[in-house]
Amino acid sequence: MKKNRTHKTLSNKNRGFSLIEVLIAVAVFSIGILAVGSMQLSTSRNNTTGNDMTGATMLAREKIEELKNLDRADLDSADGNDTVGLYTREWVTDPVAGSSTSWKLIVTVKWTRRGPEREVELQSITRGNGT
Repeated sequence: MKKNRTHKTLSNKNRGFSLIEVLIAVAVFSIGILAVGSMQLSTSRNNTTGNDMTGATMLAREKIEELKNLDRADLDSADGNDTVGLYTREWVTDPVAGSSTSWKLIVTVKWTRRGPEREVELQSITRGNGT
């Protein structure tokens, strides 16, 4: 019994990839990976900036609440500043014009990381604590 064997020969279209095709594919892949890496770096920087901004805002809110809990007599001399880690915090209390019982509270938090100095400023009005 004779077996019928047929040998398939590859045509020019089915012989595989040429070196130029492989190099182009690697180049396209590399550009895509570089774009993803750049995006990762940018995202990381933005997260750091957001964390710094949140920290500064929380420090300012903390000081505002602390100043609101002072007695009215102590609000007149409550101006000051301090440093908390990366941040420099300054606060000012001013009597509100036309009112003998209200004070304007201004808290500014500044910091520098990778570039220009940044700041957060919060303002509030209080009558102080007590009579």
